[in-house]
Amino acid sequence: MLCLENGLSVITEPKPSRGSYGTWLGEDKPPTLRGQLEQMIDTALGQGCKDFDSFLAAMKAAGAEVKRGKHLAFKIPNGKRFVRCDSLGDDYTEAAIMERISGKRIVAPKAKAAVKSKPNLLIDIQTKMQQANSPGFERWAKIFNLKEMARTVMYLQENGLTDLGELERACDAAVQKFNDLGDQMKAAERRMKDISELQRQIGTYGKTQAIYEQYRKLTGRKKEKFYEQHSSEITACQAAKRYFNSLGLKKLPSMQSLKQEYAVLQAEKKKRYPEYRQAKEKMIELLTAKNNAERILGATEKEKNRDRQQGSR
Repeated sequence: MLCLENGLSVITEPKPSRGSYGTWLGEDKPPTLRGQLEQMIDTALGQGCKDFDSFLAAMKAAGAEVKRGKHLAFKIPNGKRFVRCDSLGDDYTEAAIMERISGKRIVAPKAKAAVKSKPNLLIDIQTKMQQANSPGFERWAKIFNLKEMARTVMYLQENGLTDLGELERACDAAVQKFNDLGDQMKAAERRMKDISELQRQIGTYGKTQAIYEQYRKLTGRKKEKFYEQHSSEITACQAAKRYFNSLGLKKLPSMQSLKQEYAVLQAEKKKRYPEYRQAKEKMIELLTAKNNAERILGATEKEKNRDRQQGSR
């Protein structure tokens, strides 16, 4: 309940882990350096620049450093390097900026993406009132709950989930999809970690194998003296051999094949992350809507029972 109230996902059947589960990131992220530069250019052009020189003057007044040469570039305040305008997009090249100044090119202001309406968890007013006896909070909480009830009903209607059974099945499917994607990403991360360790052990074995073979051929006092001089290399080689044996490797894979496998896993993980995040958001929406629907139906049933008791009197 606390996770849902604060917009966090709920871990079903949690598994023990040495690390932390992670942090829920909101959608409102600060703009990138390129995004900030685009905003500065748009603002400067919106001030009614008469020519290119006045545009450059406006950019300098805003705190940007200008570099002119083969390519026009700016460095925004606190920026680490210059950014070429032609790397920002078609509307931000030097030629495009001149066209925007002359009025030949019209660029519509960037509108923020529409925020999708999704329900928030209803407040348990009775429990909250026990913690803080505030009539003002109670009034606010009741209004908040009424708005969220209406938003929940709209969300369910828009998604065709007016039947409680359908809603429960949709929640189960969303949780399953989120867990499946999470398991796939964790499996890829484990394999990437194993590949890194295997590469390290192969590198160690390659550097110490000759010394270890030389050590094995010696006997008596010479062997003892050789070990004293090369103990770190010998123990490292022996540890690498034990690691290979634990994996059941009869033949070591090439470093190139391991690099290729690692690159493929990394690309797949990066490609799968947006889907994983969308699945997470969808799961939270559905679980919140389900919780609210059950609360609404429970409150309605209590009112019916109270009406029946009053009628019987």
